[in-house]
Amino acid sequence: MKSDLFAAIEAGGTKFNCAIGTGPDDIRASVRIPTTSPTETLHDVMEFLQNASKMGRIVGIGVGSFGPIDLNRQSDTYGYITTTPKDGWKYTDLLGSMKELFHAPVGFDTDVNAAALAEYTWGNGEACDPLVYITVGTGIGGGVLVNGKPLHGSLHPEIGHLFIPAIQSDAPNPDGICPFHGDCLEGLISGPAIAARWGAPAETFPPEHECWGEFATLMALGLSNLILTLSPQRIILGGGVMHQEHLFPMIREEVQRMLNGYVQTYEVLQDIDNFIVPPGLGDRAGMLGAMVLAQQAKGK
Repeated sequence: MKSDLFAAIEAGGTKFNCAIGTGPDDIRASVRIPTTSPTETLHDVMEFLQNASKMGRIVGIGVGSFGPIDLNRQSDTYGYITTTPKDGWKYTDLLGSMKELFHAPVGFDTDVNAAALAEYTWGNGEACDPLVYITVGTGIGGGVLVNGKPLHGSLHPEIGHLFIPAIQSDAPNPDGICPFHGDCLEGLISGPAIAARWGAPAETFPPEHECWGEFATLMALGLSNLILTLSPQRIILGGGVMHQEHLFPMIREEVQRMLNGYVQTYEVLQDIDNFIVPPGLGDRAGMLGAMVLAQQAKGK
């Protein structure tokens, strides 16, 4: 008799991470698929799922996607990627083909809401509510959990596009690169923004490079606004750029400086090392979050 398995799809702007299993300690198969055109990428995803389904019965599918996405189940474009700056992906029906091929419930949310769910379930966000998860990589995204559930409203949190107060910049090309907003958080300190503004990929700069001091200030501005708005119990910073571990103490110090004693909480004043932290699940948070979405879809 085949075992019941969950399929997880982390749909990113650079790659799709797909897996099948039951949880973080039981991944039966996984694959990384480059994000090219929607037709090619989704074909490869479907091929993986069809092959993986031979290992067991897929009883739930979870998709955590880059966005913006349509999360309104009453909408004609539910399951679509909408106004993304990713070339060729505007108004792509991400879920349609999955529903046609697999007779299993599908959970769908942003990739960062999914990552927040994974960290809340298995990682560094356990028992933290509200919880904020931010990823800094090809873009910047933010997920928020309130009462253990992803925050949705008329859309979903778009933390990467927070407007940040202007600061003096010594970057050779100081302007932000967001095609919608210019100098928003994503336009200034995402991986491509660092490369465009400072002239080289982020990972090539040593810890003492001046770009990192500016990064810490800009990130702390965004985090301070989130702390004042959402009063989270923990903030998790993931993504490729945050592999630069020296950034964490710099950001923590800047957040404390900016809040200037106004937020009189233990987390901010005395335990900030455990308040602003990396993901406990590392780079697997998004994919494992998609698995949580699959499990929740099955349970409904």
